Amino acid sequence: MSQEAEQRAQAFRLADAAVERLIDLDPCTATELGVIDPQGRLTDFSPAGIEQRRVAVEEILKLVAQTNYPAEDAAGITMAVMSERLGNLVDMAAGDYFNDLNVLASPPHAVRMALELLPPKTEVATVIGRLNAVPEALAGWREALELGVAHGIPAAQRQALAVADQLQTFSSDWIPQFVSTRMPGEADPALEAAGDRAATAFADTATWLRDVYEQSARRSDAVGEQAYARKARAWLGDDLDLDQTYRWGWAELARVSAELREAAAEILPGAPVLEVKEFLDQNPDYQLHGVEALTEYLSDLTVSATDDLDGTVFDIPAAVRRCDVKIAPHGAAAAPYYVPPSEDLSRPGSTWYPTRGKTEFPRWWLVGVWYHEGVPGHHLQFGMAAVNTDALSRFQRTFGWTAGHAEGWALYAERLMAELGYLADPALRFGMLSAQVMRAARVVLDIGMHLELSVSEGHPRAGQIVDAAFARRMLIEEAMLEPEFAASEVDRYLGLPGQAISYKVGERDWLALRAQAQEQQGSEFDLKAWHMFALSHGPMGLGPFRCLMQRHYA
Repeated sequence: MSQEAEQRAQAFRLADAAVERLIDLDPCTATELGVIDPQGRLTDFSPAGIEQRRVAVEEILKLVAQTNYPAEDAAGITMAVMSERLGNLVDMAAGDYFNDLNVLASPPHAVRMALELLPPKTEVATVIGRLNAVPEALAGWREALELGVAHGIPAAQRQALAVADQLQTFSSDWIPQFVSTRMPGEADPALEAAGDRAATAFADTATWLRDVYEQSARRSDAVGEQAYARKARAWLGDDLDLDQTYRWGWAELARVSAELREAAAEILPGAPVLEVKEFLDQNPDYQLHGVEALTEYLSDLTVSATDDLDGTVFDIPAAVRRCDVKIAPHGAAAAPYYVPPSEDLSRPGSTWYPTRGKTEFPRWWLVGVWYHEGVPGHHLQFGMAAVNTDALSRFQRTFGWTAGHAEGWALYAERLMAELGYLADPALRFGMLSAQVMRAARVVLDIGMHLELSVSEGHPRAGQIVDAAFARRMLIEEAMLEPEFAASEVDRYLGLPGQAISYKVGERDWLALRAQAQEQQGSEFDLKAWHMFALSHGPMGLGPFRCLMQRHYA
């Protein structure tokens, strides 16, 4: 065995052992990977559980620090990814887990997902065990939040009240539906009783958030520059110049908005963009009627993209060609999302659409979004990592993901499909660009709200402070979101500082790195080869990703 192969084997053994230790301490994350605890355990979100995971991460980091592999080899790349990701987990353990309360990805959402993702053939005893574990998991989370209050780092009042509403919906709507799907035949009293206990725990936690925690919650939504920079680094895997990024965000918003107006002029010459949106919303050619028609259309869209792109722009493994389309549960956030496949691919990747009770859906807007969530976006990216077991360590395939790399790729995928002609219809391009405007707006709104900055010069509302009211208005008037969707988005940005900017900031890196490779290789540049090289190295922070791509194409 060559020295490089031996070093790779050593690094992968360290990485594999790290994953085993981490998922044993985090059964909710293990479930996302397809590893189901037979007893139905859930993650311990209490201060004791948080401390146990912090100690484990620091011990793994010490082992990583003792290695010394060439940066360009598989072993060196693995250690770089582990160092960056685990270092951010340690930084977050300094306090972020004690105010982990937001509308998209806090512990109650992990608990719900740990139930949602149980395979259909899971033993009933395991399902019952997991339902019975819900009260303790939520109690541990409440204990952590109480400690955060005692340490002077409470979460925001807005998030407490919004999550309380979600948990009430989980209790009254989602849990009964979940239990009913797990006993399609005759009733199971033990399962029903476990479901009742879980539903009661969600409802009691909702009441506690409203009646107790809300009294101590932070009245300000802003987290401030120091906390924002730390959280953004965790989402991006890279340090960020916040002032420069804020100014760039306003310039990018102006640029994309101009593109949107150009697309609007092709549909209704001289009409403002909001009038064009209303026209498309009322045009039967661009509407889908009913949930069944929605899921069928989105499934066909993913299949056709996979068939067209395979062999031309990508080499798509047969094992990841399947991508399910599902309807998001009641109480979910308003934006569509993607759930990766299990490690062994027994559970395929899936895209999720939150209907929020609606039965009419805007096809003109959905096409670009589904290229983002499905193929060539998240599903291709996550699927490529899942099957690449020879070249990627288990840690890279599971814990290596950052929003900057993943969401940046998915946004790049939307642009790529436009470049390839799949959005030649002005209405579909209008839809893609409207979503791009929203992502550009996220940069200025996310940074602006948390740092309490003023609106940039050149904007009609220049000089105003960027707050929640301004953000809702901008999303409705400029990104053309429905009021309910806009309100959900603002809650999301305020609850997850630094996450919303990852789309545009990540896309900026993907586009810049491709342009650099094209300039360096000239006529020899091969788009498919560039895609496959980037995807074959799996997920990582934007910092390590830039180093990898620039070193390879220098």
